[in-house]
Parts: sequence; structure tokens; C-alpha cells
Amino acid sequence: MPGSGQARGAWGWHPLDSRWAQRVVDAAGVEPGELVLDVGAGLGALTAPLVRAGARVLAVELHPGRADRLRQRFADAPVTVVRADAGDLRLPSRPFRVVSSPPYNISTLLLKRLLAPGSRLVSADLVLQRQVANRWARGEAPGANRWYRYYNPSIGLRLPRKAFTPPPHVDSSVLQLRKR
Repeated sequence: MPGSGQARGAWGWHPLDSRWAQRVVDAAGVEPGELVLDVGAGLGALTAPLVRAGARVLAVELHPGRADRLRQRFADAPVTVVRADAGDLRLPSRPFRVVSSPPYNISTLLLKRLLAPGSRLVSADLVLQRQVANRWARGEAPGANRWYRYYNPSIGLRLPRKAFTPPPHVDSSVLQLRKR
């Protein structure tokens, strides 16, 4: 893709390697027919294994070119592509899961939205900066006294920097949230 290096740098984009994406989806235990949000879907690294697992995917991507490519790639799959900012994202009104590798700079905003009162979130598997994932897993994140009663946080897979292209400057882990 012409200019993809520039686009990655401008947007701070570090796509997940397909093998690691498959591991993340496998560890999430997605069941056929489940509604799964992939926030920051990029070009579909997680979307593809989610579709193979039988999920109905809501792929959220802000970048217009990547959103268009997602629509083309998954035109015949149970994927709805939504071009939206995580801060403006309207969550589904029915139970849903999240399996996502969101941009690190929106992690806290996204988690606050997912854990807001009235959310129908059942579980989340989020690839995050390791330091952030650890803080949330320990219940030391904003609003923990409210959401910790309803969700059990834990650390799942640890991803090496080479799991992304280009490699980020920080380590990553999967933050798992499961409804109690």
C-alpha cells in the first residue's frame, strides 16, 4: 500500500501479526453467533479469525481508507464496518463481547465506555500496553470501585513487541474482563 509507512506513523498504527491475532481470538473463546466488537479493526487482523470462529463482528475503524478496505475484504462475511471514534461509539443494546487491539492512546476512554452503567458487555479481551493492562487487572484504574463489583479482570496472553509491525516501544498484554 503506497504511503503505508507514513500512515502508520501519522496514526501511530501497529498492526497485529495474523498468527498473534489468531492466538488472541482462540484465547478469548468466542462462540459461533456471538456479537463481537473489534475496536480499532485496522485491516482486519482480529476480524478475520473472529469471522472464522463464527462471530458476528462489528468492526470499528476511524481511518477512512482502512474502513473502506475492511468493507471490501469482508463484504460477504457477517461483518458490519462502522467508521467511528471510540469516544463517540454507541454500544450495542444487546449483550456483546469485545476482542480488540485498540490504539493505545484510547485504551482508558474505551474501557470507561465499555464499563459505563447500562453497558451490556459480557466479556472483553483487549490488547493493551502491558502497564495499563496490569493497572486495570489490579483494580487500580479509574472507577474501579464501581465496575470491579461486576467484572473479574485478569491478564491473558503477553505479546512480544515483534507481534506487531512496526514493533511498538512498549510491551503488550491482553486484559481480560469477564462478567461476574
